[in-house]
Amino acid sequence: MKFAIHTYGCQMNVRDSEAVEALMVAAGHEPAANEGEAELVIINSCTVRQKAEEKALGKAGNMIAAGKTVGLMGCAVKRMGEDVFRRLPKLDFAVAPRMFGAIPRIVASLKDGGERLFLGDDNTLPAGMDAHPTVRRSGTFAEVQSYVTVLLGCDNRCSYCIVPDVRGHEYSRPAKEIVAEVKCLARRGVKEVCLLGQSVLRYGMRNDAWPGTDVSRAEAFTRLLRELNEIDGLERIRFTSAHPAGCTGELAAVYRDCPKVCRHLHLPVQSGSDRVLREMGRGYTREEYLAAVRRLRELDAEFALTTDVIVGYPGESDEDFEATRSLMDEAGFDNAFIFKYSPRPGTRSAALEDDVSKAEKERRDQVLLADQERRGLERNSRLVGTVREVMLEGPSKRNPERWSGRDGGNRIVVWDSAGDERIGDLRRVRITEAHAQTLIGTLEPSPRLRPTCTSPLTK
Repeated sequence: MKFAIHTYGCQMNVRDSEAVEALMVAAGHEPAANEGEAELVIINSCTVRQKAEEKALGKAGNMIAAGKTVGLMGCAVKRMGEDVFRRLPKLDFAVAPRMFGAIPRIVASLKDGGERLFLGDDNTLPAGMDAHPTVRRSGTFAEVQSYVTVLLGCDNRCSYCIVPDVRGHEYSRPAKEIVAEVKCLARRGVKEVCLLGQSVLRYGMRNDAWPGTDVSRAEAFTRLLRELNEIDGLERIRFTSAHPAGCTGELAAVYRDCPKVCRHLHLPVQSGSDRVLREMGRGYTREEYLAAVRRLRELDAEFALTTDVIVGYPGESDEDFEATRSLMDEAGFDNAFIFKYSPRPGTRSAALEDDVSKAEKERRDQVLLADQERRGLERNSRLVGTVREVMLEGPSKRNPERWSGRDGGNRIVVWDSAGDERIGDLRRVRITEAHAQTLIGTLEPSPRLRPTCTSPLTK
């Protein structure tokens, strides 16, 4: 059967979709070139915000109307339960996040005339889930970059977030299993891995990730990074998303000692107001967050920090909003993702009055976006004249005469093609021009630039 997978949401959903693709291929099915030629379309859903959930349900409805066999997987299935069949009466199957390993068996049952199926999630790991199969797509950057899930679920209970309910309790994969997977990826040509976890710095906190060793739970993640740093052929290690409580001196030491660990961290702050942070249940104060930022920037003034911010949380006053603006300036984020508050059924904040108007949410959103445009340009302008080590991702989408890639700080770098670029190569690019979210440069001659602990901004 020819199949296609359409993914909404975070990197963890992308990783789950890759695993489903690998499982389907192993079962003898064929990826379709596009949804039009697919007999089966699997929609991987997100429910973090209502808009994302509606997009997934709408897509499924459109595919059903087009006469496809359609399955829905992911977080929206967990949230809605079997009620999903009320919304989509002709849906063929629905699978909760931790049960996607059963999809090939479900598809086989449908081909044999079986009835539609709902497979819920009791927050345990089903047989086959721990395999975490990988998939490579010919001719894309996925050949040299791979997501690797290290932490499933979340035990943080932020007031606005439904993830713990739909992804389940935290479970850390055994470290030896992860190291073996990354070694396998490196042998197959993967040069960069991104370790995934809802709050990845909590890796190893809830279960023993290093059984049979003397590695403490507090050291589980940093020990994992040090082990991965020694893998031959691997060039870069990233991880997301983080919490300021995990930005310890030991983590800073890993950044200092391990050149393959990229000096970029996505560190969601959500608000700069202590009052709102308490209401959200974020578990840190404004000053504690900024202390984590200082710890990283003292290591390297170029250290790239990105964040998530929510505007219009219930009760957010003008003063609360201005506190967020001032924190963002003080932190000096390289980029920020701004979200307008959306109540999610079942969360604590859903019981609160959504008292910030849509118009005011939009105004605050635009203010923070404009602030970040200015801030991003200021940060990037300081890099003009420096030489960046860039991993090549492919021709620029806007101009095929140019190539693009990312430096260790996850900044997009673009240059005029020299004609000898290859996806996955590491090349040196001298920055000649800066924009808020893009750097422009020229290729430097070899040899390649190796990461060092000294930042050009600290000289």
